Amino acid sequence: MHRTPRLALFLFLGLLSLDATIPTHAQTYPSRPIKIVVPFVPGGATDLIGRGLSEQMQIYFGQPVVVENKPGASTIIGTQAVINSAPDGYTILESGSSTYTVVPALKPNLPYDPEKNLALLGIVAKAPMVLVTTPGTSIKTVADLIAQAKAHPGEVTYSNYGAGSAPHLASEMFALAAGVKLMPIPYKGSSPAMLAAMSGEINMAAETLAAALPQILAGKLHALAIISGERTPLLPEVPTLAESGLPSATFEGWYAVSAPVGTPAAIQQTLVDALTHIMALPAFRAKLQAAGLEPVMIGPVPFAEKVKSEISAYRAVAQQASITLE
Repeated sequence: MHRTPRLALFLFLGLLSLDATIPTHAQTYPSRPIKIVVPFVPGGATDLIGRGLSEQMQIYFGQPVVVENKPGASTIIGTQAVINSAPDGYTILESGSSTYTVVPALKPNLPYDPEKNLALLGIVAKAPMVLVTTPGTSIKTVADLIAQAKAHPGEVTYSNYGAGSAPHLASEMFALAAGVKLMPIPYKGSSPAMLAAMSGEINMAAETLAAALPQILAGKLHALAIISGERTPLLPEVPTLAESGLPSATFEGWYAVSAPVGTPAAIQQTLVDALTHIMALPAFRAKLQAAGLEPVMIGPVPFAEKVKSEISAYRAVAQQASITLE
């Protein structure tokens, strides 16, 4: 008569034992602090996004989320640090498209492959780029710029602050699409390059909207076209290069989050869910928009497709324009 309760007890203990063999990482993640590696120095759009995400993820998860800046070697140092970390979801990467597509397309013997060494979680912001020139010149439209470049081959100048930088690549993509030859003028960064464009020292500049927008609104720069694929609500009247007849010149900067390959699928999904929640928060979106960024949430599958297509496109441009990163 005691057999039935005893059998029930054994069955209960057996179920407990079975449950103990089921991996619990997905159910308990995160149970300790998460580190977001930003492969740039503090300040700038990448760091702004990383720190904003860390604040919101801390609220979402109820665990500390810290940012670690690891700049150097065209973002390779920070990226490698994440790739070499344990694939457990406690070290993740937040970086710009240069890490995921530009550097892989242009640098021979890169020590990582974004498609093989990173679990691509989501693109969280776009950084529209804009083609600008000096106000008050005869160049009022993209057609004017192309006409001048064709009339004076190799004499129309643009700002360049590093082989393979966004301005360099975007300008050469424009030149190839328009069938013109341009002359790069080196500068040490965005600020001196924009000063050169404002003064008329150079004929054109490809800049991030975040950097150029204040000068455009102040009338110190004239926006010819949005280089990215879509018009921006920040300058709704400015057409895209695609609308100007140069769809192959489209270049778009963006920022994304990834983890080491091998991170459990359940943890990856937990992180994707967190990013999806955060990128829908009105206050966080407004913060990014105020910085000239466009908040988005592009998930793992389209993120991977974008990486593949951009690497292919940028390699083709690099070969035609003889661009390489050493």
